[in-house]
Amino acid sequence: MTEQHLGLFLLQVLVLLALARGLGGLLRYFGRPALVGEIAVGLLLGPTLLGHAWPTLQVALFPPDLVQQAMLDTVSWFGVLFLLLETGLEVDVSAAWRQRGSAFRIGIIGVLFPLAIGFGLSLVLPERYLTDPATRVPFALFLGTTMAISAMVIIARVLHDLDLVKSDLGLVTLCGYAVNDVFAWVILSVVLGLASPAGLNLGSVGLALFVAVAFTAFCLTWGLRGVDRTFAYVSDKVLNQPGVVLTMVSCLGLACGALTHHAGLTALFGFFLAGIMAGESHVLTERTRHVVSQMVHAVFVPLYFAGIGLQYDFLQEFDWFIVTFVTVVSIAAKFGGAWLGALGTVLSREDRLSIAIAFTPSGVTGIVVADIALEQGIITTPVFVGIVVSAIVSSLLVAPWLTWSIERRKPVTALDYLDRSAIALNLSGTTRWEVIDELCRCLPTDTSEPTADTIIAAVRTREALHGTGVGDDVAIPHARLKGLRRPLLAFGRSIPGVDWDTPDGLPVHLVCLLLTPEREHGLQVQILSAIARGFGNRAMRDRLMKAESDDEVWASLTEALPSQQQPFVSST
Repeated sequence: MTEQHLGLFLLQVLVLLALARGLGGLLRYFGRPALVGEIAVGLLLGPTLLGHAWPTLQVALFPPDLVQQAMLDTVSWFGVLFLLLETGLEVDVSAAWRQRGSAFRIGIIGVLFPLAIGFGLSLVLPERYLTDPATRVPFALFLGTTMAISAMVIIARVLHDLDLVKSDLGLVTLCGYAVNDVFAWVILSVVLGLASPAGLNLGSVGLALFVAVAFTAFCLTWGLRGVDRTFAYVSDKVLNQPGVVLTMVSCLGLACGALTHHAGLTALFGFFLAGIMAGESHVLTERTRHVVSQMVHAVFVPLYFAGIGLQYDFLQEFDWFIVTFVTVVSIAAKFGGAWLGALGTVLSREDRLSIAIAFTPSGVTGIVVADIALEQGIITTPVFVGIVVSAIVSSLLVAPWLTWSIERRKPVTALDYLDRSAIALNLSGTTRWEVIDELCRCLPTDTSEPTADTIIAAVRTREALHGTGVGDDVAIPHARLKGLRRPLLAFGRSIPGVDWDTPDGLPVHLVCLLLTPEREHGLQVQILSAIARGFGNRAMRDRLMKAESDDEVWASLTEALPSQQQPFVSST
């Protein structure tokens, strides 16, 4: 490597990062995934557009020099690996296990159904899409697995933007994704490990599957406990150095990635499992997770996805048939798999539809594994282009489609369920558990409904499952209760603030407690969304903090939660 290589490398990173972040941020502002903008920058600067319009400039910026390409590829690989690490951090194994009835059905059927559909249909694709007719089975198995993997990074962002991430719908969706991701990555790691035709025999398949399952089982049992204890020990010994936790997370990813690579599986799988183990540690706060996510998505991920467009001429390799095939089969099969998985649960019909939609995006994960498969010769470039286009289309489609599934429900008025006696202007609790107890005892109930102790137990259980601190001074603890006739809402304010382990790391001052009947036909989602929107206004939160009487609070809440429809009446 020379100084000339270094200078051009710095210029490449500057141009790619500035444009990818700029266009990605612009699309996110308009409610679209940043992924689309990042890939578009690569298409703009690569052989697809700039290579045709101004080939001299394109070659000058991105010359076909092996050293130059290796430098950019190395940064891109770090982006891929740490993206999988960050994805693992989002997988809440404990919550998925406690919700295993719904999560396992949705996650496992949500993988097996699209895998079977994708595999079966891919077996009959024309030979021109195969690298070698002898590799049809591994090709079809890979393509089917790619169609089965959903994009947790995309849906987590969509749920956050729709104020659903802390709802029960959001919880079941993310828990189902946790099972989906682990199960699909076990299969995918085996497929990638058997890339060559020589490797496809019963013995090697069995060995690869045994290694993948055994290593996954170890990581999700003894590994979880060992990592948690190690992180806790080091954190106790090294005080006031928050960067130590980030270093340990990174080292864990590197170690697991090296292990899975040497075991004949993909290093991506190791980073993914490392993220799961680190994410389960009680030392890792929501704030730390947020910092890791920002680090990965601010630098590495934009460079990786912009770099994809630099490698191929998408116009030349674009094939309408394979693009349509991958897009339609992937979206339809994942929708059908998640919907079938949700059928056997207590979820309402409205929630089942929303969950099925939430599982349709392929997003970043599909592109990453397709890129690896292309390098290993499992798929051809037109198939890779089809997978990328499918990921873009499904990522663009999921937000408006999921929004439609929520907005088609009958509107409700959250304020109708708040009794003025259930307003506590000066909460005395110093922890979230004390605040929950205090607000539960404020709720007006009659003798035919659950007792205060039953309500407290239900809300505490739900809070322990997945924290409800949304950030910006607000928390919305909630629970579903059998025997409750109608939704109940309480509001409390803590002047000094309460630690709620929020994503922004700030204390919570405003708390809305919501109870809904066990079977409420998707009503909880609507009320939680209305509360999140109402309290999302900074001026409104300031007014509530400065209010000196119940009347002032009531006036502010009336403005934040405007009337829409008559109150809900339970059918139970």
